[in-house]
Amino acid sequence: MASGIFAVLDDIAALMDDMALATKVATRKTAGILGDDLAVNAEKATGFVADRELPILWAITKGSLLNKLIIVPIALLLNAFFPVAIPIVLLLGGCYLAYEGAEKILESISKSKKSVHPATTEGAQQQSAADNEKTKVKAAITTDFILSVEIVIIALGSVTDQPSLIQIMTVSAVALLATVGVYGLVALLVRMDDAGRQLISWSDDKGILSKLGHGLVGALPIVIRLLSVVGTIALLLVSGGIFVHNLHFLHTLLPSLPAFVKEFGIGLIVGLLIVGLLTLFKLITRPSKTQTAH
Repeated sequence: MASGIFAVLDDIAALMDDMALATKVATRKTAGILGDDLAVNAEKATGFVADRELPILWAITKGSLLNKLIIVPIALLLNAFFPVAIPIVLLLGGCYLAYEGAEKILESISKSKKSVHPATTEGAQQQSAADNEKTKVKAAITTDFILSVEIVIIALGSVTDQPSLIQIMTVSAVALLATVGVYGLVALLVRMDDAGRQLISWSDDKGILSKLGHGLVGALPIVIRLLSVVGTIALLLVSGGIFVHNLHFLHTLLPSLPAFVKEFGIGLIVGLLIVGLLTLFKLITRPSKTQTAH
């Protein structure tokens, strides 16, 4: 009886060792996309009123966990029964990321041309802020979904030679680590000014701690602007990488060009094409002034 228990424990230990090794390999292979995920989501979680940052970040985190709960089983099932669908799903996600990245660039270019809106009442401003929060949270969760698909697929691709149980445990572990790690770091970034003020308070605004605190407070606006740029670049790099790795003719295109340059360029071109097509579609389907008058 005792020998049977020890055999079971030995099997469990061997399984955990295999899972730990597989998770390490999968995490290493997804490190690049996790970095891009951090940049994109940090950019989307900033720009809110200070007392709303953490509640909004928590809402995005819950959405991210729900995304993983949906994606992981579907990815495992597709990989087992319909693997040809995985590249198609990735390409569709790549189109969305390319569109979002290109749209951000066009918005930043045209932002200076926008006219200043007239003053509104306090109630209207609060309603507008609430609507803006909902819109940004929804957009962040949608982007997280696409990035999560990429993370899960890459993690799954690194353990395809392993038994099904190892695949399930490894992909689940990577998905959980991605959410906890990424949004934990984002929470630290968006609250760095609070940490700085706390250091200033502790040090009575004197000494090294005070200087560090003032540095953190002063650095936050710069970090936010930097994250906006890095997040946009990351969107285009991820989308371009999806196209390059899943379309052979793009993979062999311009082999002498550095990979990140090619991926960024392809992501930007695809994004601008999609933005142009959607704009043209809206113009075509928009009702004319004559029809509106009637």
